[in-house]
This record gives sequence, C-alpha cells and structure tokens, in this order.
Amino acid sequence: MDANHIVDGLIFYLGLVVLLTFHEFAHAWMAWKLGDDTARLQGRLSLNPIVHIDPIGTVLLPLVMIFASPTVGRFLVGWAKPVPFNPANLGNRWRDEMLIAMAGPAMNIILAVALVAFARVAVVFGSDAATDLFLQMAQLSLLLCFFNLIPIPPLDGSHVMRNLTGMSYETYWNLCRFGFIGIIIVLQIPGVREVLGVVTYSTLAGLMFCFGFPSE
Repeated sequence: MDANHIVDGLIFYLGLVVLLTFHEFAHAWMAWKLGDDTARLQGRLSLNPIVHIDPIGTVLLPLVMIFASPTVGRFLVGWAKPVPFNPANLGNRWRDEMLIAMAGPAMNIILAVALVAFARVAVVFGSDAATDLFLQMAQLSLLLCFFNLIPIPPLDGSHVMRNLTGMSYETYWNLCRFGFIGIIIVLQIPGVREVLGVVTYSTLAGLMFCFGFPSE
C-alpha cells in the first residue's frame, strides 16, 4: 500500500464521517421539529461527529473497505449510531416516524446536490482536482442515501418496513442489536452492490446533467 492510497483513503474516510454526521443530525432535527426532544437531550442534535460514531458502522467497516480495496472509494458505505426518539412524543406516530427515518437520506440528497453545484463552480475556475473531489463526495452521499434505504435494522429503510408490517418496537430493537451482521452479509451479495451502484451513478449523472456538465 503506497502513500497515495493511504492519503486518498483518509480523505474518503473523513468525507464519509462528515456525510454521516449531517445524516444523523437530520434525523435528530426532524424528531425535534415533530415534538420529540429525546435526541436533543442526549446531545445528538449536533454536527459534532464524535456523538454519532458507531464503532462498527463508522470506524471498522469503512476502514476495512477502504484499505482492503485496491481502488479507494469504489464502494464505500457505513452507518452511524442510530438517533433515539420516543414515539409517545409524536403527534402522528405512523407518519412522523417515517419522516424522521427519511430525513437522513433526504439530507444526503441535499448534500449531493450542493456538492455537484460546487463541482460545477470548480469547473468554471478550472480546478480539476476540486471538481473530482466534489463529484466523488456527491457520489458517496448518494450511495449512503440509497444504502440506508435497505430495510435491515437499524438502517432507515427498516423503520418504514416496521411501520408497514406492524412489527412491535420490542422485536424491532432486538433485531437492531444484531442488524450489523445482516448488513455485512447483504453487502456480500453482488446483485445488491450492483443495484446500489447503478442507482447511485444514474442519479449522479442526472444531477450533473441538471448543472450543465457535458455528457460523456
């Protein structure tokens, strides 16, 4: 492993941590706006990455994916510590829970749009390095969005699945304790990674088209 690979890997990792931090902040902010201040009282309504770090999803898995791969950033996913909320504080549990769950992926879409916009500005100023970095981070943000829609606890899509199936909170939170095992297994299925890649690249291409990037 050469020095360039290590530097590129660390840059991607820092980008992932920032994107995950905004993702979790969005969950906490939405819960707070919907009447539940559980996350705020536990310090999760914050852009401080430390309060959101999950040992496996934020540290172990991403670093293994980065430094075990010959191509940095080819496929990098992760997750942070789930934001807590109290359903009893919500005005409409069924609707509000799904709004809280979808706030994270929505934030990733917003960040991707902003990053593609920054990349377009970098093109105007003739900075190829900045353009590539912004586009790579936009791609990563979109990948995190679609990855989190997979209905495996504790990923965001699982909250929608819980509501649609009527699963009890007790059963759901018990599944969350071992959910990371299911996530790791699912990521080993080539078809899952392929679908995530196609959806991510297609969405990125669409955003680039909207911002006037030349089609390749």
